[in-house]
Amino acid sequence: MTRLFNDPATFTEDMLAGFLDANAQYVTGVPGGVVRAAETPSGKVAVVVGGGSGHYPAFCGVVGPGFADGAVVGNIFTSPSTQEAASVARAAHGDAGVLLITGNYAGDVMNFGLAVAQLQSEGIDARYLAVTDDIASASADDIAKRRGIAGDFTVFRCASAAAEEGRDIAGVESVARKSNDRTRTLGVAFDGCTMPGADRPLFTVDAGTMDLGLGIHGEPGVSSHMMPTAAELAELLVTGVLAEKPAGTGDRIAVILNGLGRTKYEELFVVWKTVAALLTEAGYTVVQPEVGELVTSLDMAGCSLTVMWLDDELERLWTSPADTPAYRKGRITTTEAKARAVVAAPAAATQIGQADADGKTAAHLVAKGISAIAAQMIAAEAELGRIDAVAGDGDHGRGMVKGTRAADTAAASALAQGGGTETVLTAAGDAWAAKAGGTSGVLWGAALAAAGRRLGNLGTPGDREVTAALRAGHDALTSLGGAQPGDKTMLDALAPFVSALSSAVESGTDWRTAWLTATEVAEKAAADTAELRPRVGRARPLAERSIGTPDAGAISLAMCIHTVADLIEEHTK
Repeated sequence: MTRLFNDPATFTEDMLAGFLDANAQYVTGVPGGVVRAAETPSGKVAVVVGGGSGHYPAFCGVVGPGFADGAVVGNIFTSPSTQEAASVARAAHGDAGVLLITGNYAGDVMNFGLAVAQLQSEGIDARYLAVTDDIASASADDIAKRRGIAGDFTVFRCASAAAEEGRDIAGVESVARKSNDRTRTLGVAFDGCTMPGADRPLFTVDAGTMDLGLGIHGEPGVSSHMMPTAAELAELLVTGVLAEKPAGTGDRIAVILNGLGRTKYEELFVVWKTVAALLTEAGYTVVQPEVGELVTSLDMAGCSLTVMWLDDELERLWTSPADTPAYRKGRITTTEAKARAVVAAPAAATQIGQADADGKTAAHLVAKGISAIAAQMIAAEAELGRIDAVAGDGDHGRGMVKGTRAADTAAASALAQGGGTETVLTAAGDAWAAKAGGTSGVLWGAALAAAGRRLGNLGTPGDREVTAALRAGHDALTSLGGAQPGDKTMLDALAPFVSALSSAVESGTDWRTAWLTATEVAEKAAADTAELRPRVGRARPLAERSIGTPDAGAISLAMCIHTVADLIEEHTK
């Protein structure tokens, strides 16, 4: 169990405050995460790593000389938002460009990719790489779909060391890609992890067994095996990883035996005894191995083996000095460094469009709907988390609560300032994306903003305007997320809903009546996702386990639609 917390909803914020205070000589806080306490010197590329929290010492624990320049810190197991990623990268950047690196997860790829585009529009040479080391999450023929797990560490380390040496942005990116191409990881779990405030783990492992091929966000493994001895486990891990030796690589390797949070160091050393012997027997020379907790998963019991095949360049970078809160190697040659003057990023100001009386009335109803949705998500948080944990990381309920709460506050503020429908929806969407993070946060944000632009701030939207706004939201979601019908996502509930409502309006039904009828279509479509196999997202590697359970994003979307239907009925009585 994760037992120590104040409010589970603010666990990440509370953790980060304590971390910053304890490590003030290394790091300082900025909106969205942390950066080095000293300014990035002129000519040095900044390397920014990140992802959801719950993995310490990844990611904030490796910010310091010889390693990362900044870390973006999201909610537990949830991608940071686009705004957070851009904020940290902007603060870490000196004058030579910035490389952002995360694991290969849909939310991270989407949010960090959007952040890079935003930074580039500001004149910053920003690049992005997603790590793909997890051999259990996709076949060797489909490496681009693999997750990033403990192999994140080798890529972060080598890219950061290259930047410390003074390589330009192209050179640092090249090192990052080479280290990723040469890194492979395989992991096992003995027991699941528990989110703060939860009364049960995200997954369980049957007594006397272990799960092979787990993720680091509480995702269960892809197959179950009888619990081995330490020597048998070592052989399983070594055999699995070495079978994926990249073409053209040699016999010198960097190796990490990583603990996931609850497997003791002594246990890891017992396993390492056999790992080391097997690697030597296979003809490999291990260069400065790491045995311990480097990329954890809260209190998960388990471990993983990572191998990076070295060349002369990677070996030099892997063994170079580093001095961070959680990782130290060698001796850093200290030079006078200028302390960073960090100025908090100003809150984005919502542009208050001119609304007439009818527009303000319509905006009031929209804000009321968002408030009702926020209340519904609080009530549904535990159930949405349970559904999401079957084949994912169990964070969907928490993300929906954070996102809708922020949207509610932002909508109320925009309304109080005289905003119309477009202003209220845009403010709500921006806040939802900024505070929820993850995949669903940025998608909801984009959909609400697109719908708002279509509705505008003047007058009372008519039947066709409402259907056009819903279609605009649907199109924004599909354009940004790239999902297709049948992929087992929220789109599988949204598309039938929009189609049913639009068809009814085209036949002469007013939009309110059409919404009530289409709600049943959305709820059935969401329930029917239980029979689909996920083709994208964190549940994809566990497709078989997902069958029989509906998609959490589709269910929460249907809940939101139903909440609006309840308000429609209330106002038409």
